[in-house]
Amino acid sequence: MRKLFIALGFAFTLGFAQAQTTEVPKEKWYHAGVEQTGVYGVNTDQALQFLKDNKRKANTIIVGVLDSGVENFHEDLKANMWSNPKEIPGNGIDDDKNGYIDDVHGWSFLGTAKGINYNDDTTELTRVYKALSSKYATFDQKKNHEAIVKNPTEYAEFQKIEKEYLSAVGKAKYNQQVAQSKLNAVEGGVNKMVLEFGDTKLTKDILKNYQPTDSQILEALWIFGELKEEQWVGKTMKEVSNTYLGAARRAAKGDALSSHLNLDLVDRKDVDNPNDKKERFYGNGDSNGPESSHGTHVAGIIGAVRGNNIGSEGTTGGNNVKIMSVRTVPNGDERDKDVANAIYYAVDNGAKILNMSFGKPYSPDADLVWDAFKYASDKGVLIVKAAGNSNEDIDVHVHYPTNFRNGNTVSKSVLTVGASTKDPNALKARFSNYGKKSVDVFGPGQEIYATYPGVDQYRFLNGTSMASPAVAGVAALVWSHYPKLTAEDIRTILMETVNKNEQLKDISVAGGVVDSYKAVKKAEEIYKQRKLK
Repeated sequence: MRKLFIALGFAFTLGFAQAQTTEVPKEKWYHAGVEQTGVYGVNTDQALQFLKDNKRKANTIIVGVLDSGVENFHEDLKANMWSNPKEIPGNGIDDDKNGYIDDVHGWSFLGTAKGINYNDDTTELTRVYKALSSKYATFDQKKNHEAIVKNPTEYAEFQKIEKEYLSAVGKAKYNQQVAQSKLNAVEGGVNKMVLEFGDTKLTKDILKNYQPTDSQILEALWIFGELKEEQWVGKTMKEVSNTYLGAARRAAKGDALSSHLNLDLVDRKDVDNPNDKKERFYGNGDSNGPESSHGTHVAGIIGAVRGNNIGSEGTTGGNNVKIMSVRTVPNGDERDKDVANAIYYAVDNGAKILNMSFGKPYSPDADLVWDAFKYASDKGVLIVKAAGNSNEDIDVHVHYPTNFRNGNTVSKSVLTVGASTKDPNALKARFSNYGKKSVDVFGPGQEIYATYPGVDQYRFLNGTSMASPAVAGVAALVWSHYPKLTAEDIRTILMETVNKNEQLKDISVAGGVVDSYKAVKKAEEIYKQRKLK
């Protein structure tokens, strides 16, 4: 499931000296430089100026976005989408003989060869619980007892998983009821305020002086008590409605019960052979898919068109990036087989950097993913992945896909990213996972403005899902200008040039937030030391 973003984020304060900041536009804060503004952005503009001063030209670089799909015709993305130069669109032929028919902008492992896509799936917890239940919780008590005696360790694991699954079901039912109650109470009033305020940007004074008489509006005003100021100040009422009511509608719909936790949900039909773990060639060429909001936002953080005076701009800092969409993540947990195959596809078709903004607590076929990690490393590809949104120490609570196998590093070219905020006094995002061993760096991940499908086109989102592509874009910025460096070089450069902060010292390897200016300076030094051109 866990496309790692959060619709509503919250800040928290730690006991460090209060740092001062200069006002930066909220849509662009993640591009800011800390030395100029006090805000820990990735420092895009200073990096670009350095590259200009040193007469460094950008080379095209392909970044694979392994996600829910990407809206490849978005106004701020279409110019920077990867196109397979050897594939003729729509002719039903594998023109380039790579095993994938009509993979024009990428591939989807979440659909059938006939073009039928699926979006809903269970969580890995549900799948593991269902599999173990067939051994230890059948109607045949004798069979259950024999299995328990034969596999006591696995049975103990089943008991833990059963408790976790039943707790998740109970929580989902409660959350659905609460969400529906809130929706019933405020939806009418919020919709009236959307019409009343129109395109007006809300301020504290506007809300303070607002004196409605409509009973529905009066009841709906309490949503501002639930929201942080940053979630509504400077936004239109429509934007507030999209955020608040959108989250409430999804919760009231009960996706968790109807799909994520549904033991009777029919496994995807006619997509692949689930028993063949080595199967590679399945799916279809619809790399957009039926629900591409998460992947579209991620893609925009990396590679939204720069200099077109619309929307957002990617952290790659230019239009030399090409986004390859590999649809891997459904509305539910991604499957290990799909993740591994998505890595193979992206690597084999020219991607130099892969972004993976997803994760889960269980991974029954983790070996498949680890093998793919090693394959990518052997091919000189950098993988950037999100640390997760559970506010947990993932040195202790493993978050898959992990780069550790029995405590040992799987690949030297995997970078795990936690989420930071624009508040230097509360730098770690409240939701972000952390780990002195398992989280390498931090990147901007709260209130990130980027591309979004449909009528909105742009939206603020929170999550390590946003932090990972922010860092992946920086990696692309550096590597595209210094192409003779290796994936391991890029990883090392990003880690050694972070803006360090005491708040992050003991919860990550590098102890800081990625800085593209310092990274390109370091890359320039290495080029000169190695006498590269």
